[in-house]
Amino acid sequence: MTKKAAGKKEEDGLKQVIATFQLDAEQLPQVIDEAAFGSGDYPHKEKLKSKIYQRDLLALQIELLKALNWVQAQGERVAVIFEGRDTAGKGGAIHRFTQHLSPRDVRIVALQKPTPTEQGQWYFQRYASQLPTRGEITIFDRSWYNRGGVEPVMGFCTPEQTDQFLHEAPQFEAMLVRDGIRLFKLFLTIGQAMQLKRLHARHADPLKQWKLSPIDHQAVNKWEAYSSAYDRMLAATDTVDTPWTIVKANDKHRTRLATIRSVLAGLPYPDKDEKLVGGQDHKIVLTAERFLAKGREV
Repeated sequence: MTKKAAGKKEEDGLKQVIATFQLDAEQLPQVIDEAAFGSGDYPHKEKLKSKIYQRDLLALQIELLKALNWVQAQGERVAVIFEGRDTAGKGGAIHRFTQHLSPRDVRIVALQKPTPTEQGQWYFQRYASQLPTRGEITIFDRSWYNRGGVEPVMGFCTPEQTDQFLHEAPQFEAMLVRDGIRLFKLFLTIGQAMQLKRLHARHADPLKQWKLSPIDHQAVNKWEAYSSAYDRMLAATDTVDTPWTIVKANDKHRTRLATIRSVLAGLPYPDKDEKLVGGQDHKIVLTAERFLAKGREV
């Protein structure tokens, strides 16, 4: 099935789903729960069992402590970028990544919209100031890649600015790597039905409503625009030195384990549990080339 045909199939299947969401804010029909998990061509039929998740998460968090000790001892600089679809689980993955790490040595960067002063600066300037120093890991909860996705889709930048960004980003990142920064780029993607389900869950839960923004409310209607922007972004900025790792994120538990493994696998710290770290789920973890060749999530 071609990308266009597959997209049309899910679009038709979602018409009733979207209509139901708009007309009944109290609950979604059972069909959504069943369809959401498998949307976006997700390869697993069931969620990862909680017992397995908790076991592997604890073991991987111990590995993260070992890796951080190595980063500190060697004066390494590590930057991890979390990008992806709205509601793809970036926040939850970052929380599990940093849960047992010292906040003095592992810093989360989640910048607000640029100030008037920052708007007059070189685009990468405010992000460059947040890069890690020696012995530090910096986690970017979204990053300079706002200009590759959110900004062009929402009209916050011009097409010329996006073109310039896609040209400059690989050069900027190459300079970081040459200077010794270990850069990891993770892109979390979900199916359209799963995004709708998670948006509804946030809307219905008063403890999660803070996660919703005006941009999130437009995510469903701009699905195709985001798809095109992300396809272009991944194709233009996936390089040998700074590749993207794509994670299909319909199952939050599998996603969290996969993102931690992706970073640990790229750090040469001593006494690594190779069997644990190397147990990556390549059904949901793809290179950008493989992801784009198979067709983006539809």
